[in-house]
Amino acid sequence: MTTTPQHCQAQDAQDPLRPLRDLFLIPPGTLYLDGNSLGVMPRSAPARVADVVTREWGADLIQSWNKNGWFHMPGKVGDKIARLIGAAPGTVVATDSTSVNLFKVLSAALNLATADKPRRKRVVSERSNFPTDLYIAEALCKERGFELVLVEPEEIAAALTPDVAVLMLTHVNYRTGAMHDMSAVTAAAHAAGALMLWDLAHSAGAVPVDLTGANADYAVGCGYKYLNGGPGAPAFVWVNPRHADRFWQPLAGWWGHATPFDFTPDYQPAAGITRYQCGTQPMISLAALECGVDTVLAAEEHGGMAALRRKSLALTDLFIELVNARCPGHGLGLATPLDHAQRGSQVCLTKDEGAYAIVQALIARGVVGDFRAGDGQRHKDILRFGFTPLYIGFEDVWNAVEHLRQVLESGEWQRPEFNNRHAVT
Repeated sequence: MTTTPQHCQAQDAQDPLRPLRDLFLIPPGTLYLDGNSLGVMPRSAPARVADVVTREWGADLIQSWNKNGWFHMPGKVGDKIARLIGAAPGTVVATDSTSVNLFKVLSAALNLATADKPRRKRVVSERSNFPTDLYIAEALCKERGFELVLVEPEEIAAALTPDVAVLMLTHVNYRTGAMHDMSAVTAAAHAAGALMLWDLAHSAGAVPVDLTGANADYAVGCGYKYLNGGPGAPAFVWVNPRHADRFWQPLAGWWGHATPFDFTPDYQPAAGITRYQCGTQPMISLAALECGVDTVLAAEEHGGMAALRRKSLALTDLFIELVNARCPGHGLGLATPLDHAQRGSQVCLTKDEGAYAIVQALIARGVVGDFRAGDGQRHKDILRFGFTPLYIGFEDVWNAVEHLRQVLESGEWQRPEFNNRHAVT
């Protein structure tokens, strides 16, 4: 049966998550398929941020650290994120950036891995991992005398040799949307004697995650993608409680001190995840992040992450189906796995020529996705579309593909203004 706009409208009418769209401020005329890069603003965020600025900072000033709970905000927001990633209360803090948090936990993991087995001097990761993860790992390996080994996904198992200290992977690949089996990969790393570090930047708030059930060792993640925390929102960090107190993290700042207001000259690390904080925390940004996390937690009344996952798969299935049916003959390929168990919440199309310009032409029509460059070898240029089921509907998918069809058939993507490369793609 051919899918029609009427079928999509009927699906939207029956969607139990549909009311959650009202939690967001979506610009009129915009089909926003880039929540995997920057989530839409929660409707509650402007007033909350204004209250932090005008009342908590403006009127209460420094009293707000106690009066308005500023001091405990990293743990409070961290506990909310913990509900989305299968972590226990008190094991997550919202703090710093993903890159900084990765530096902290990878450093701690290298200390832990080599404490009893000093000959383990390798870190293994995917060649197509998000570059900042690889840069942080490369810098740490150079500093500490480790070797960073980069492999393709199908080579990971063979790369887990006895000299591997840490396997560091992103759960959902940023380029392709391919998702690892967290439990199976973690078990394989542990069987080889290595520690498992996960980046959840494209997972948290998008797909079900169970760090505790998978018995992972460390995890970091992003606050401004599917968690809708705003540009540059604080990230988060989780450490398995069995590891948390065994080593310092390298950025031993005063917020990670056991008693920061004793002002002792020597560092005494706090117990548990608290030691993974560093400097004074950004209250305005944390307030905005809490609004974003609350939008995802609002789904708990409508089936929670399981319901979000079902809708995400239905949306991405529909997008793939419609692209195949309505956009043939234009050289589009599919980089995203068809297998549900291997797919995140995005669809990535490949194109040998014009991928960037096609994305720009779509953006000019109000269909916002993004572009990721290939390497001229194994990885092709990508037209990337993220599907946030909190605010994307089935008719949105139909309309987005219709715009794509028109852009391709008209050739409008070849216009000069769409081929002018911007700094951010």
